[in-house]
Amino acid sequence: MKENLGQKRFQKNPIKGTKFTIAISSAKGGVGKSTFATNLAIALKKIGCKVGLLDADIYGPSLPKLFSIDGKPESDGQNLKPILKYDIQCMSIGFLTDEQTPMIWRGPMVTSAIKTFTQKVAWKDLDFIIVDMPPGTGDTQLTFSQEIDMDGAIIISTPQEIALQDVKRGIKMFDKLKVKIIGLVDNMSYFTGDDGKRYAIFGEGGVKKTADEFQKTFLGEIPINPEVGMQGDFGIPIVEKMPEHEISKIYLNFAKVVKKLYFTE
Repeated sequence: MKENLGQKRFQKNPIKGTKFTIAISSAKGGVGKSTFATNLAIALKKIGCKVGLLDADIYGPSLPKLFSIDGKPESDGQNLKPILKYDIQCMSIGFLTDEQTPMIWRGPMVTSAIKTFTQKVAWKDLDFIIVDMPPGTGDTQLTFSQEIDMDGAIIISTPQEIALQDVKRGIKMFDKLKVKIIGLVDNMSYFTGDDGKRYAIFGEGGVKKTADEFQKTFLGEIPINPEVGMQGDFGIPIVEKMPEHEISKIYLNFAKVVKKLYFTE
């Protein structure tokens, strides 16, 4: 019998220590979700918000690399203390395991880890927690969406048709679980060649078309730029390292949209 996610009731709990919880989701891996989450967190910080960043991708944590964090969180005996980097409060399963250790966990262990990171971490006085969700629509995503009171989700995709098929599943999942979709972002949408021309190597317009089809907001495009990956590999996200870069300005605009949704001037 198929589970009707739209009718079953779940007890959702807020993450203590924050006003708003925003999930960054992608229904497919490799579309730049973690890069988006880290840069959005820093962009929100730069416009005056107090921000936490939770890496909920249990099987493939990226935060230790993207923020160049190799330490382990301290504990007060009851709660883990987030690691502070770039004035962002950070937590990831990657802080607790070796970089090359595979997470061979079944569903109950993943559920337990999610509860620890959301209820047993001493997040403090935050405006936003940005949650880097794992890709797809599996157990981890369902557990998080069912048990955590999320204030909104941003869905990241490339314009490829194969990616968009999964995005549609992700939209339906959030809708059934009553999670507000803030909007969709077209990542790696194009690059500008040395000749000044725009090349949409993954296709063009598919993310906006999908947003329109499901009556969701299209937040905009992020072009391909090698500086983004380079700075990520160095552990300094581009918005932190190069705030005047054209890509950083795009993230700052996204941050302003998110802040305006939840805070009135």
